[in-house]
Amino acid sequence: MKHSPLALLLVLASIFLPGQVMAAKDPIFTPWSNNKAIRGYDPVAYFTQQAAVKGSKQYTLEWQGADWLFSSAENLAAFEAEPERYAPQYGGYCAYALANDELAPIDPEQFTIVDGKLYLNYSAKIQQRWLKNRDEYISDADGHWPTVLER
Repeated sequence: MKHSPLALLLVLASIFLPGQVMAAKDPIFTPWSNNKAIRGYDPVAYFTQQAAVKGSKQYTLEWQGADWLFSSAENLAAFEAEPERYAPQYGGYCAYALANDELAPIDPEQFTIVDGKLYLNYSAKIQQRWLKNRDEYISDADGHWPTVLER
């Protein structure tokens, strides 16, 4: 029986790269090359500074299997006390993609805080699309999360 090169490649990838193949199913989005939530940005700073601020390895906390970086000891302490308050919705996956029942990575610079919750988007273009029907997209995404991880 002959197999296509693509089928062989997929089989080999699933054997030799299991962490990367399964990474998309993680409840917290982390890039395949590291374990940093929000690509290393400080989740608390979105709320306190209304800005995307890079975290420091000096202030790191492991939570839900991911490494969370903070720009200060105060932000780390705030997150440690109330992680659900500061963690992004949908595990840090793109909110627009979730509304469409898909998983997608994010650009940490593309964020919105709605009703005290942090939402991240894939890109500036996607964020503009998401903002046009934000409340509807949030409702749709809420309906898909976390079952989208099970596929």
